[in-house]
Amino acid sequence: MTTNLKDLEKTANLLRRDILNISYHGQVGHIGSALSVVDIITTLYFHIAKLYPNKPNHPDRDRIILSKGHACSALYSALYRRGYFSKKTLYTYHQNHSLLAGHPDILCPGVDASTGSLGHGLSLGIGMALAAKLQKRNYQVFVILSDGECNEGSTWEAALSAPQLKLNNLTTIIDYNKIQAFGRTKDVIDLEPFKQKWQSFGWRTLELNGHSLSQLTKALNSPNRPSSKPTVIIAHTVLGKGVSFMENNLEWHYWTPTIKHFNQAMKELKSSL
Repeated sequence: MTTNLKDLEKTANLLRRDILNISYHGQVGHIGSALSVVDIITTLYFHIAKLYPNKPNHPDRDRIILSKGHACSALYSALYRRGYFSKKTLYTYHQNHSLLAGHPDILCPGVDASTGSLGHGLSLGIGMALAAKLQKRNYQVFVILSDGECNEGSTWEAALSAPQLKLNNLTTIIDYNKIQAFGRTKDVIDLEPFKQKWQSFGWRTLELNGHSLSQLTKALNSPNRPSSKPTVIIAHTVLGKGVSFMENNLEWHYWTPTIKHFNQAMKELKSSL
């Protein structure tokens, strides 16, 4: 854990390099989606969340649900660097019999929910947050959604429920990179006015740059959390952030890297340190 923003920046860069390494090694796509969520994951796993890597199922741990499960390479990198498993295990990503499947699975140490069937993560998070209230435990629940998941009716059913249940121990972070599988979010189903929608549902609503570690740490550390409202953070991000030819490029939602892509991306990431 660190409170130093410079150290967090270095960690985020390492996560991006891990994503490139294991995605090239396993010939797996969804790199762009993983790169867009890196700074959010870095802030949670290395600064905010109360975690116990040596006891992954500790009852007082904070829960983190990566609802956009296709971005799991970012999650696996964070879990590896927090000490949940070895580098050797990290490089089994997407291989036969690996704990590190193409979407997160609770069999993997540090994974709190099996996800990737989009639109269910917020409902799972509500269940965990409600359980904490009923059991009088003070852990926090964090759910990372994609903007594409906000096309799902189940997401909005959950969004209606959380304020009704007064789940002030629940924080939803939306990776708003404005690209989904087959197009720009605004062209598929436009979410705007996005902030006002969440506010009208009764959420404490924040909006920020999802690649600003200072803004993320400030928002997630906020002492002004209402006593009866869940929080949603709309984090504006860029698909493929950190690699110039992947940034804001729809094709990198699915493409897998060639050796040329890999070498160029790693050169850029190493030079940005």
